[in-house]
Amino acid sequence: MSDERLEVLRKERDFLGEKEIPANVYYGIHTARAKENFPVTFRLGYRIHPELIRAYAMVKKACALALMQLGYLEVDKARAIIKACDELIEGKWHEHVVVDPFQGGAGTSLNMNINEIIANRASEILGKKVHPLDDVNRMQSTNDTFPTAARIAAIFLLRQLTAVVGELQQALEDKEREFAGVLKLGRTEMQDAVPITLGQEFSAYADAIARDRWRLYKVEERLRQINLGGTAVGTGLNADLRYIHLVIQRLRDITGLNLAKADNLIDPTQNWDVFAEVHGLLKALAVNLYKISNDLILMSSFKEIQLPAVQAGSSIMPGKVNPVILECVKQVAVRVISNDVAINFATAHGQLELNALAPLIVHTMLESLEILTNAVEVMVEKCIRGIKANEEMCRYYLERSPALITPLAPYLGYDKAAEIAKEAMEKGKTIREVLKEKGLFSENELEVLLSPQELVKPGIAGEGKVDRKIVSREYRDY
Repeated sequence: MSDERLEVLRKERDFLGEKEIPANVYYGIHTARAKENFPVTFRLGYRIHPELIRAYAMVKKACALALMQLGYLEVDKARAIIKACDELIEGKWHEHVVVDPFQGGAGTSLNMNINEIIANRASEILGKKVHPLDDVNRMQSTNDTFPTAARIAAIFLLRQLTAVVGELQQALEDKEREFAGVLKLGRTEMQDAVPITLGQEFSAYADAIARDRWRLYKVEERLRQINLGGTAVGTGLNADLRYIHLVIQRLRDITGLNLAKADNLIDPTQNWDVFAEVHGLLKALAVNLYKISNDLILMSSFKEIQLPAVQAGSSIMPGKVNPVILECVKQVAVRVISNDVAINFATAHGQLELNALAPLIVHTMLESLEILTNAVEVMVEKCIRGIKANEEMCRYYLERSPALITPLAPYLGYDKAAEIAKEAMEKGKTIREVLKEKGLFSENELEVLLSPQELVKPGIAGEGKVDRKIVSREYRDY
């Protein structure tokens, strides 16, 4: 005979029939059916985001408090439900949330999973039956609790992201100051361009991230309008009007968020465009992160900067170090950009009074918020703060570039300047060397005209500081 123990089961019934459920789990028959119906990503490790579980428990707690205050829920049941909700909020029993993130029913499977966990745990606390629908889900539906929980979870994660984006902005500004005196070659279309300082390049990165930070901070207000109390389609059927106002006040108290009842509860029940709007700003951040990462990889390849070495880069080439942190950030950016397409498509799919693809919208939104937060944090700690400038290499490229003729063009004229640049390239000489050979400028004049102070600010280099005539009106107009 086998030594294996038989699993202890309990029987539950719904209108579809009877089903056996493991006796040691808090979920029930509705969750068990959903678990069987949607075995899509769970084996891959996909789970309902813990912040969404916490947010859902906050919603259920607010509902229980409001129902108890209005006399719709017995005090002992309400207190047991509230206790169970608090445990979920603290992180307990999350392993009993077993429905797949990709589920049919606009989030009904998750709502039922949460209801059953709370009800069964509350029954255990109270010592008598607490019903998942008649008690825990009273005056509620998936269609108002799921969007509300999704918005709360998104706000909490959005705040975390905004904070680390602020750290990235600060790190870039620190490098802007550190590299303010490092003169280097600018590049446009991957070709030599006029000089710039490394600090100026980092100032542009910092400003781009500052915009992202501000946009993320401001967009939180778009998520604060909730439809809790709207129940199935936003009309509020089966919900006491007093309850609708009271439950949102209780939810504000529990979350600490400045939540407000939507003016039209039907609107956020059927329309999810706010999530498309918010995620669009996550996409904008991802685009900036990709661009900045790509630039830093290029400058590292040119040896103008040195990235922190965090791990060996090759299994065959000893001593090779790759820009792995920035490559990771770029992959996260690509994922978020692709997530934006999914959210846009799913948002557009909403039909009449409901969007059946809401679980995809929420899962994808929370994923983007989470991975962006983690990636930015890693980028700051393991890359940006440790970047060093290679001033010698920056100067080397600048001195050998034909682009160095550009600040002298106002004194030489465009055609003459182009001839000198061409001669320098053909003879493999620097612009300085060709100018000296031709006796066009003295050493002192070149020191003034090509000084960092003159090359990276508005105006004509050296104007008023060298006794030279500006030969082209075009440059004077500039």
